[in-house]
Amino acid sequence: MRDYLEFEQPLREIEEKIEKLSAAAAGGKTSAQNDIRKLRAKFAQVEYELYQNLTPWQRTQLARHSQRPSTLDYINELSRDFLELHGDRTFGDDRAIVGGFARFNDRTVMMIGHQKGKTLKERMQRNFGMPNPEGYRKALRLMRMAEKFNRPIITFIDTPGAYPGIGAEERGQAEAIARNLLVMSRLTVPIISVVIGEGGSGGALALGVSDRVLMLEHSVYSVISPEGCAAILWDNPAKVIDAASALKITAKDLLDLGVIDDIVPEPLGGAHREPKAVCTLVGKALTNQLFDLTDLSAEQLLTRREQKYRKIGAVGGLSPAEPHEPSPS
Repeated sequence: MRDYLEFEQPLREIEEKIEKLSAAAAGGKTSAQNDIRKLRAKFAQVEYELYQNLTPWQRTQLARHSQRPSTLDYINELSRDFLELHGDRTFGDDRAIVGGFARFNDRTVMMIGHQKGKTLKERMQRNFGMPNPEGYRKALRLMRMAEKFNRPIITFIDTPGAYPGIGAEERGQAEAIARNLLVMSRLTVPIISVVIGEGGSGGALALGVSDRVLMLEHSVYSVISPEGCAAILWDNPAKVIDAASALKITAKDLLDLGVIDDIVPEPLGGAHREPKAVCTLVGKALTNQLFDLTDLSAEQLLTRREQKYRKIGAVGGLSPAEPHEPSPS
């Protein structure tokens, strides 16, 4: 049986009935076959209706699914000759972020992303995908290397957020994230980011200042988790569903707001149901985006990147495309 999430329990109940009837049919009970066919038809209908009406909180649960394809899954499926590079040359190697050169469509690119792991042991080794400062400094070192050799950068975003531990703060977590934002805004090579799962807070944004930002259909991207928002605004964990809706964290919401540039569809049931199919869809999307960016000059890339982020939102009634000019004192 599948690994069902809480909101998928109606599907679990139908599948359990199918399993029982299948055992009866194997024992020679012929009437069970008709019941099985009816239940399978009902399963398909319930599944379709369920995934056509997912709430933001349900999408968050899908985005966090432990068997969802990870950064290394995409790298291994989409590229060849991946050469992982380690360390920030200052403190150490953070396994919550992986990166290195790889061949994508017969072109060398730099691939970098958060890595959560799937089993409990892997997740502990990867710190559940929550990087320390050295992880972001490693990513920055690799991005600068890509710029040096004039190679496009592809980042995969999948993290609850940067690690909030005391050691991380002592080693300059905020500065490391801020420097990534600054440098990524000025890199002279194409940058494409894909939110493949959970894009949480500055820990996600530190790999997300890009020319094009894509999101998988059931991924989420937010300044804070629904749990954190519910705790701050209502001091009530039960408000997590309301918080998820208010935050506008889904791919459709963010596309409408202009925060992202495109949505990559997922198979019915989520990316973890058909990992290879999802990797193929992501590969096609990346190919199209790289094709659009390849012929742009460094000056054009920087100009368009700046315009892209100036157009997101508005403050104090000002046009987002026009920076505020302070009046002379």
